[in-house]
Amino acid sequence: MIQIVDDISIPEDELVFKASRSGGPGGQNVNKVNTRVTLFFDVENCESLSGTQKRRILTRLATRIDKNGVLRVVSQKYRTQKANRRVAVERLQQLLADALKIRPVRKKTRIPYAVKQRRLEEKRQRSLLKQQRASKNIAENF
Repeated sequence: MIQIVDDISIPEDELVFKASRSGGPGGQNVNKVNTRVTLFFDVENCESLSGTQKRRILTRLATRIDKNGVLRVVSQKYRTQKANRRVAVERLQQLLADALKIRPVRKKTRIPYAVKQRRLEEKRQRSLLKQQRASKNIAENF
Protein backbone atom coordinates (compact mmCIF):
# COMPACT_ATOMS: atom_id res chain seq x y z
CA MET A 1 0.00 0.00 0.00
CA ILE A 2 1.21 3.47 -0.92
CA GLN A 3 0.18 6.11 1.60
CA ILE A 4 -0.99 9.36 -0.03
CA VAL A 5 -2.51 11.24 2.89
CA ASP A 6 -3.43 10.06 6.39
CA ASP A 7 -6.69 8.36 5.38
CA ILE A 8 -6.00 7.66 1.69
CA SER A 9 -3.77 4.89 0.39
CA ILE A 10 -3.44 3.14 -2.97
CA PRO A 11 -2.62 -0.54 -3.45
CA GLU A 12 0.60 -1.13 -5.40
CA ASP A 13 -1.15 -3.40 -7.88
CA GLU A 14 -2.96 -0.33 -9.31
CA LEU A 15 0.40 1.07 -10.46
CA VAL A 16 1.98 -0.01 -13.74
CA PHE A 17 5.72 0.42 -14.26
CA LYS A 18 7.48 0.46 -17.61
CA ALA A 19 11.26 0.55 -18.02
CA SER A 20 13.04 2.03 -21.00
CA ARG A 21 16.45 3.33 -22.00
CA SER A 22 17.45 6.52 -20.23
CA GLY A 23 19.37 9.47 -21.58
CA GLY A 24 20.75 10.40 -18.17
CA PRO A 25 24.12 9.68 -16.55
CA GLY A 26 25.73 6.28 -16.87
CA GLY A 27 28.17 6.30 -19.80
CA GLN A 28 27.96 3.16 -21.93
CA ASN A 29 25.59 1.71 -19.33
CA VAL A 30 22.89 3.98 -20.77
CA ASN A 31 23.03 2.19 -24.11
CA LYS A 32 22.55 -1.26 -22.60
CA VAL A 33 20.31 -1.05 -19.52
CA ASN A 34 16.69 0.08 -19.16
CA THR A 35 16.95 2.45 -16.19
CA ARG A 36 14.29 5.03 -17.04
CA VAL A 37 11.01 4.25 -15.22
CA THR A 38 7.58 5.43 -16.32
CA LEU A 39 4.81 4.98 -13.77
CA PHE A 40 1.19 4.79 -14.95
CA PHE A 41 -1.70 5.28 -12.51
CA ASP A 42 -5.26 4.88 -13.77
CA VAL A 43 -7.16 7.56 -11.85
CA GLU A 44 -10.49 6.87 -13.60
CA ASN A 45 -10.60 3.18 -12.58
CA CYS A 46 -8.99 3.47 -9.14
CA GLU A 47 -11.22 1.77 -6.58
CA SER A 48 -9.53 3.24 -3.50
CA LEU A 49 -10.50 6.84 -4.39
CA SER A 50 -13.98 8.37 -4.09
CA GLY A 51 -15.68 10.19 -6.96
CA THR A 52 -14.92 13.65 -5.57
CA GLN A 53 -11.27 12.74 -5.00
CA LYS A 54 -11.00 11.46 -8.58
CA ARG A 55 -12.59 14.67 -9.93
CA ARG A 56 -10.23 16.83 -7.88
CA ILE A 57 -7.19 14.88 -9.14
CA LEU A 58 -8.40 14.95 -12.76
CA THR A 59 -8.93 18.73 -12.71
CA ARG A 60 -5.78 19.71 -10.83
CA LEU A 61 -3.46 17.35 -12.72
CA ALA A 62 -5.18 17.71 -16.11
CA THR A 63 -1.90 18.49 -17.90
CA ARG A 64 -0.33 15.21 -16.71
CA ILE A 65 -3.35 12.97 -17.34
CA ASP A 66 -4.24 11.58 -20.77
CA LYS A 67 -7.76 11.34 -22.23
CA ASN A 68 -8.22 7.85 -20.72
CA GLY A 69 -7.65 9.16 -17.20
CA VAL A 70 -4.15 7.70 -16.75
CA LEU A 71 -1.58 9.73 -14.82
CA ARG A 72 2.02 9.36 -16.06
CA VAL A 73 5.14 10.02 -13.95
CA VAL A 74 8.64 9.60 -15.44
CA SER A 75 11.93 9.25 -13.57
CA GLN A 76 15.39 8.93 -15.11
CA LYS A 77 17.46 10.79 -12.55
CA TYR A 78 19.40 7.81 -11.22
CA ARG A 79 21.53 5.08 -12.81
CA THR A 80 19.49 2.21 -11.37
CA GLN A 81 15.96 1.17 -12.20
CA LYS A 82 15.22 0.54 -8.52
CA ALA A 83 16.13 4.10 -7.49
CA ASN A 84 14.14 5.60 -10.37
CA ARG A 85 11.15 3.46 -9.44
CA ARG A 86 11.31 4.68 -5.83
CA VAL A 87 11.56 8.32 -6.96
CA ALA A 88 8.60 7.89 -9.34
CA VAL A 89 6.43 6.52 -6.52
CA GLU A 90 7.46 9.37 -4.22
CA ARG A 91 6.64 11.89 -6.96
CA LEU A 92 3.23 10.26 -7.46
CA GLN A 93 2.55 10.49 -3.72
CA GLN A 94 3.48 14.18 -3.71
CA LEU A 95 1.37 14.99 -6.79
CA LEU A 96 -1.71 13.22 -5.43
CA ALA A 97 -1.31 14.74 -1.96
CA ASP A 98 -1.08 18.24 -3.45
CA ALA A 99 -4.06 17.63 -5.73
CA LEU A 100 -6.21 16.32 -2.88
CA LYS A 101 -5.34 19.18 -0.54
CA ILE A 102 -8.40 21.36 0.10
CA ARG A 103 -7.55 24.98 -0.49
CA PRO A 104 -9.40 27.68 1.46
CA VAL A 105 -11.82 29.85 -0.47
CA ARG A 106 -10.56 33.40 -0.95
CA LYS A 107 -12.71 36.03 0.71
CA LYS A 108 -13.17 39.16 -1.34
CA THR A 109 -12.18 42.30 0.56
CA ARG A 110 -12.94 45.92 -0.15
CA ILE A 111 -10.27 48.57 -0.41
CA PRO A 112 -10.81 50.95 2.53
CA TYR A 113 -12.17 54.42 1.71
CA ALA A 114 -9.19 56.17 3.37
CA VAL A 115 -6.72 54.22 1.20
CA LYS A 116 -8.57 55.24 -1.97
CA GLN A 117 -8.60 58.89 -0.89
CA ARG A 118 -4.88 58.81 -0.04
CA ARG A 119 -4.04 57.37 -3.47
CA LEU A 120 -6.14 60.00 -5.25
CA GLU A 121 -4.55 62.79 -3.20
CA GLU A 122 -1.05 61.54 -4.08
CA LYS A 123 -2.04 61.53 -7.76
CA ARG A 124 -3.29 65.12 -7.47
CA GLN A 125 -0.05 66.22 -5.81
CA ARG A 126 2.08 64.52 -8.48
CA SER A 127 -0.04 66.08 -11.25
CA LEU A 128 0.25 69.54 -9.69
CA LEU A 129 4.02 69.20 -9.38
CA LYS A 130 4.33 68.21 -13.06
CA GLN A 131 2.08 71.08 -14.15
CA GLN A 132 4.26 73.55 -12.24
CA ARG A 133 7.39 72.20 -13.90
CA ALA A 134 5.82 72.40 -17.34
CA SER A 135 4.75 76.02 -16.90
CA LYS A 136 8.29 77.01 -15.79
CA ASN A 137 9.83 75.34 -18.84
CA ILE A 138 7.41 77.08 -21.21
CA ALA A 139 8.18 80.49 -19.65
CA GLU A 140 11.96 79.91 -19.89
CA ASN A 141 11.80 78.96 -23.57
CA PHE A 142 10.31 82.31 -24.60
